[in-house]
Amino acid sequence: MNQNYIAPLLAVIVLFLIAYVGVEAAGLQILFGIVIPYVAFVVFIVGFIYRIVNWAQSPVPFRIPSTCGQQKSLPWVKHSVFENPSTMFGVIVRMALEILCFRSLFRNTKAKITKGALFFYEMEIWLWLGAIVFHYCFFVVLFRHLRFFTEPVPFLVQLVEKLDGFIQLGLPGIMISGLLLLAAASYLLLRRLFIAQVKYVSLGSDYFPLFLIMGIAVTGILMRYFTRIDVTAAKALAMGLVTFRPTVPEGIGGVFYVHLFMVSTLMAYFPFSKLMHLGGIFFSPTRNLRGNSREIRHENPWNYPVKVHTYEEYEEEFRDKMIEAGIPVEKE
Repeated sequence: MNQNYIAPLLAVIVLFLIAYVGVEAAGLQILFGIVIPYVAFVVFIVGFIYRIVNWAQSPVPFRIPSTCGQQKSLPWVKHSVFENPSTMFGVIVRMALEILCFRSLFRNTKAKITKGALFFYEMEIWLWLGAIVFHYCFFVVLFRHLRFFTEPVPFLVQLVEKLDGFIQLGLPGIMISGLLLLAAASYLLLRRLFIAQVKYVSLGSDYFPLFLIMGIAVTGILMRYFTRIDVTAAKALAMGLVTFRPTVPEGIGGVFYVHLFMVSTLMAYFPFSKLMHLGGIFFSPTRNLRGNSREIRHENPWNYPVKVHTYEEYEEEFRDKMIEAGIPVEKE
């Protein structure tokens, strides 16, 4: 039985308790409100740049794109322009579809065997839907939070916030992205817990980010709809961080520091986790290369000179024995 989710769940609970007790009992607002966010941000930037530079320096001498269509070849053979692009424009369109629409995940299928022993494939649309809702809602939530770090708040941020909170059932209005983010993360977690094949290949490093993001979403929902915090004081703290004039206003509340601590943990953990597919997708040779191996001959630039034994040399060396064995030779 795979129980790799126990340790990550306990780790997130411990993170919650450390921040809450540290603020409410020990009065460590400066540590959790200023020091840890700065350290997490530095780790994130340095780690992100290190991973990107490392990928950028990785040599890729051959064309190895993953393709789903016919490569460009003879004029009368129909070419799949975006499935197997031979031009940079085709690569850009393909990458855009992959990044914005999760095109390869949309094609995901699962195999099933019916009672009649028939084997067939069917689309796994729910995984695609859960993943795309999760990522887009995460982006909207992050984008909305720019209101805490800017003054005045940009018009586009205000517009997104209005569209996100168009459902008005009392005050404050319901932010759809936050609720959908929690729902999508819960769905992705349940898949790992209850689908045997997915659970078998899931590691602790797969569960931890999900639990952490769910913790961030839950604490955010608590602050908005239940415990209520001083938003003005929270913005003052955020503005102090981005302007490098940090201050810790009074009366923000322990849940806010728990939320900030979990965000900082996710930020510091990000460059060293599978979440780095955010940057890695742009450096994936299976996605960002043109499929033009039939147009251009690609040679390994590291090939060192190798002494070869040509047929002429072979025949010259063994001609007598070849003639004796009845093997035809080119030169008598």
